This record gives sequence, C-alpha cells and structure tokens, in this order.
Amino acid sequence: MLSYYGRLSSEVYDMDKPVGRSFGDIEFYADRLKSCRGPVLEPATGTGRILIPLLEKGFHVEGFDSSKDMLRICHENCKKRGLNPKLFEAKMESFSLDTKYGAIIVPTGTFLLLYKREDSIKALQNFYEHLSDGGRLIVDIFLQKDISTEIVSTRTWECPSGDIITLENKIVEVDYINQYTISHGRYEKWREGTLVQTELECFPLRWYGVEEFRLVLESIGFKDIVISSDYKLGTYPSASEEIITFEAAVAK
Repeated sequence: MLSYYGRLSSEVYDMDKPVGRSFGDIEFYADRLKSCRGPVLEPATGTGRILIPLLEKGFHVEGFDSSKDMLRICHENCKKRGLNPKLFEAKMESFSLDTKYGAIIVPTGTFLLLYKREDSIKALQNFYEHLSDGGRLIVDIFLQKDISTEIVSTRTWECPSGDIITLENKIVEVDYINQYTISHGRYEKWREGTLVQTELECFPLRWYGVEEFRLVLESIGFKDIVISSDYKLGTYPSASEEIITFEAAVAK
C-alpha cells in the first residue's frame, strides 16, 4: 500500500490549506471547546491549520499525526509563532497515552482516512478510552458525492521558491460493500521546466450514512450525540454537500 501525506503532498497541503484558513470549522470548534475541562487532543493534526489558532486562543491542545512530513511542517509552523505544543507521531487506532482529555477533535473529515471498518472502530474505542468522564468527541465526516473512476482531476500550485507542483488525481477503486474508495494522486515538482521530484500517493476514503455513524458511536458507548451540518449546531443535514459534525459525550 502506498503511503499518503508524504513530502510533496504535505507541502501542497500547507500551501492549499494554510494555518488559520477556516471553512467555518475553526470558529465552530473554538466555540464548542469553551466549556471543555482538561486538555484537548487533535489526532491527525496535519500542518497545524486548526491546532495553531486554537493554541493562540488559549486552549491547551496536543496533536499527533501518522505522517512524519506533516509533523515536520507543523513543528515549523508552531516555531514561527513561538508555540511549543506536545506533538508526536502516532495512529488514531493504536495511540496509547496516560493523559485523559476533556475533548478529542477530528475536523475536516480526516477520520474517513480509516477506510477499514475494524480500524475505524478501534480508533473510536481508543478515543473513548482517552476521554475523561464528561469529555467529548467532536468529529467531522462528509459524503462522497462523486465516485466515478472515469474522471481525472488536475491542479497546480506555485511555491514561494518559484517551483511548480502539479497533482493528477483519479479514483482507482470503489468498494460499495465495504464503503470506501481508493484514489491515486501523482504529485510532480517542476523547476524551470525540469522535473525535480515526484510522488505517488494512495488516498483512501470511507463513507458513512448519517444515522449509521450515530449508531456506531452509540455502540462504542458515547452518549448525548448532537449532529450538526455545515457548522450550524444542531442543524440536521439536508444536502449531500454539507460537512456533518458529530459531538458525543462520555459518561463513565
């Protein structure tokens, strides 16, 4: 299996979704965390797009990622701003810490990268065990609207150095029974017309029905589940394009 979020794709992510860029999620998460008791953990923290604004708002946030390249950029972004949070390499389904958190947050659908059902269940169980009594999980998912294997998308970014990075992406596998897709993304970095770096990324995405995911959370033991859409608290989804946020509490 090819890896995802290697050096080139992490560089692109930092340019395309820089620290502080919000889709409505930074404000939403900051508001929902106001009443949080205890530290906050962000699995798959990436380059710090959300972690850093939350730190700057005074929240105690720790983060981890399975990508060394994402973590490297996150460390650099924090250092530029005089921040030194606890950051470490780990996976959602297998991290193990002594700390109990007041909240665990997984914004922007990153949880869907766990495309194998058993891994997603392990991750949710892991979140539950790392939350304190009364702690909350807040996680975003989205629906896959287009799962055609015939479409090839292309994008281009210009780096501050003047280099050009291109991405050609295509869905190569759709598993309707197990509810996931696999995409291949080919990144290329060009310098004055010469190819200097290339990277092939395997990018899996799982999908869930709204009520299906609620039932999964309930089966883990989560209570008081609130479903929101497009960061409007308590507004049940009505369109396939919307980001769907689940907030669920732990009562031990």
